[in-house]
Formats: sequence, C-alpha cells, structure tokens
Amino acid sequence: MVVDIYQQRRIALLSQLPENSLVLLAGYQQKVRSKNIKYHFRQDNNFLYLTGFDEPDAIALLIKNETTSFHLFLRPKDKDQEVNFGHRAGVCGAIEHYNADHAYPVSEFTTELLCQMKGITHLYICDENNRFSSEIVSWANHHRHNGSFDTPKQFVAIKQLAEVLHQQRLIKSENEINNIRLAVEASTYAHKKVMQACSPGLNERELFALFNFSIAKKGCSDVAYPNIVASGNNACCLHYEENCCELEDGQMLLIDAGAEYQYYASDITRSYPVNGKFNDEQKAIYQIVLNALDRAIEIIRPGLSWNLIHETCMKVMAIGLKDLGLLTGSIEHIMTTESYKRFTVHKTGHWMGMDVHDVGSYHDTAGNWVRLESGMVFTIEPGIYIPLDATDVPEAYRGIGIRIEDDILVSDSSFENLSKNIPRTVGEIEALMAGSEV
Repeated sequence: MVVDIYQQRRIALLSQLPENSLVLLAGYQQKVRSKNIKYHFRQDNNFLYLTGFDEPDAIALLIKNETTSFHLFLRPKDKDQEVNFGHRAGVCGAIEHYNADHAYPVSEFTTELLCQMKGITHLYICDENNRFSSEIVSWANHHRHNGSFDTPKQFVAIKQLAEVLHQQRLIKSENEINNIRLAVEASTYAHKKVMQACSPGLNERELFALFNFSIAKKGCSDVAYPNIVASGNNACCLHYEENCCELEDGQMLLIDAGAEYQYYASDITRSYPVNGKFNDEQKAIYQIVLNALDRAIEIIRPGLSWNLIHETCMKVMAIGLKDLGLLTGSIEHIMTTESYKRFTVHKTGHWMGMDVHDVGSYHDTAGNWVRLESGMVFTIEPGIYIPLDATDVPEAYRGIGIRIEDDILVSDSSFENLSKNIPRTVGEIEALMAGSEV
C-alpha cells in the first residue's frame, strides 16, 4: 500500500468533520507475554487505516481549521533498542515515509496536544484501549480553565470518531478489495490442503498447523483469528479453539479459518467427513446448510436489506429440519416461535475487512436495516448444530456441527463469491478428499 492511500483517507475523513476539529488517534502499545518476551505487535486497525504506521506506542493528531495537518508522535530512534528489537522510523522517517506534516518523540505528546488544542471546538477520540480515558476531559477543558477571566471561553465537544470513521471503512476501496482477495486466495489454497490431508487418527492440532503453514507459502504471516479445527461434537462449540482432539472415523470436521494479508481478513468455514465420505445423516444436514447459503447468496444485490440474508437462511434451514422430522409443526408456527433456533444458534453473517468482524453499522440513522452497496464485503455463514446431549434427536444426527461460510463482495449490479473455489458441494468435497483435483 502506498502512502497516498492513507493521505486520501485522512482527507475524506476530515471533509466530513466541522471546522476547528481535532482527531486524536491512539495507537496500540506493545504487550508483554512473559517477563521480557513480548507478543507479536499488531497495530490498531483504525490507526493503521488512517496513517499506515505500524510501530507500537504511536499517537496521531489530525487537525482541521484554516488548513488540515497530520501530526505523528512516535518512539525516537535508539541504536541499542533497534539492535535488540528492530528498526524504528523515528521523527525524520515519519515525515519522509508516512507523509506526516509534523513529527515528534512521543514524550512530547501532551505538551504539543495542548498547544494544538487552542481554538479547537470539536475533539474526536479514537482510543479503543482507553489509553487516555482519564485525561481527555482535562485536555478539553485546559484552555478554558487556564485563560484569563475576561477572554473568550473555549468550549470543546468530545465525540467518538467511530461514528464517522467506521462508516467510511464499511465501503472498501479497490486496494482493500485486492488485499482481501489475496487473503481469500491464500485461504483457498490452505483449506484445500487441509481437506486433502484430513483422515482418521490425525490430531486437530496437526490440521491447525497445516493451515498456517499453507497460508505462509502464499505470503500471509498470520491468520485473521484463531483457527477453529473442530471434530465431532467439538463443532457444536462455536468458537472452539483447543484444537487438541484426535479425529475419529465417522465424525464430521468443521474448520473455520482465514488468512490475513496486509491487515485484511478472510473468514471461511468448511465442514466435511473425517474419512472423506458423507453418510446419509451427515449428507442430509450438510445439504440443508448449503441450500441455505446458496439461496442467500442468490439474492445478493445492491439495495438489498441486510436482514433478508439472515431471514432467508433461517427459512431454508427451518424447512429442511422439518422435512427431516427434527422440527415439528407448520412452517408458519416454526418461524413464528423461532423453534429452529435450537439448532441454528447464531446470526448468519457479518461485515469483513481489517477486522474479521468488521466495523460499520447494520442500521441507518433512522434505525432501519442497512441496504447493501457496491464495495461492501461480508460473510454468509449458516450452520446447524446437534450436540451429543440432544437425546430426543435420533442418535445418527447427534454430535454433528456443520457450518459453511463464504466471503461475499457486492458489485455494482450483483455480487462475487470470493471463496467459491474451495469445494462446497458433497461431490466436490468427496472427490478432492479421494485424491481428485477439483
């Protein structure tokens, strides 16, 4: 990504704010794992989206008055620290490589902030970890409290930047879509490798590691979220992360895993039999979920109300479960009472971008469901879960958790299923697991 992209984003953001506004962006700080061992650092997504700067402990100010300016506060150059822990951009690098109008050591932040606050009437805060929550009000009141009694008073409105910024992030640029595509392509390769390797006797952790190894071969250094590799009844835990059980013949495997490329996520789930061959009950449940996913994808278009995706999935799965005898009563009664929720226990999609559950409202300012627009990216992920303790259900269905999840891009007139190349149908899955190339 080139610096111009971040500058364009800052310009777009500031154009939406009133005159005499100051935006305070708090970057993330380095976290300690144990003693002097640190966790791998990952920058706050809002901060990175507007600055492109990915070092810890940084702070940025965006100012809109007669002109606009970008101020970046960061760790100064330090030869010893850089030998031990890696390169720092430093003050000069902030200006040269990140287009900062002004740059300072982070130790000068408070002094410079109070200087820049003079004349400001709107303070927008983006501080996801509450790094400065105890100081914000005093900063806003500083000039009012410290001016002489007969000078005009400066009253500052404190606002959350998320209300504006998160809606801007909801519509993805061409560059962002390209990064998401590359994350999906890496995940596609990895999901196929895991599907081909899956067999009874392996441990979930082995497939976990194979997925990570495979996305690394495609240029991705990390996953967008912890891998879920859940065999048998483990799949009935939606965010299962232990990944420690041996795969058994006759079980289903659910793998929910997505690569991250240049801070952009993918989020894909596939479910298939450990031994490579669906039995009748597994196939029946799987086909219901796939039918729900495919029907929801078919209706995607600009202008569609967001809630219709979920409602479509629920209706298709309710009909399928009734046909199997796992739900009773008329479809009207099932939908009205929501009895299907016993086996369909989560929503069926979310925005996706820099955050795997990306920012952006699902409702407009009037409280109505958002309507899809070109450039939106999201997942659709229906699932059916029948745990082992559902003793009133025929035994052959128990211990089955099936979720299928694809990543969808809204285009100018329709949609694109970005993850369609990972086997989805029963025939495609069985063929790949049997050794055929799909």
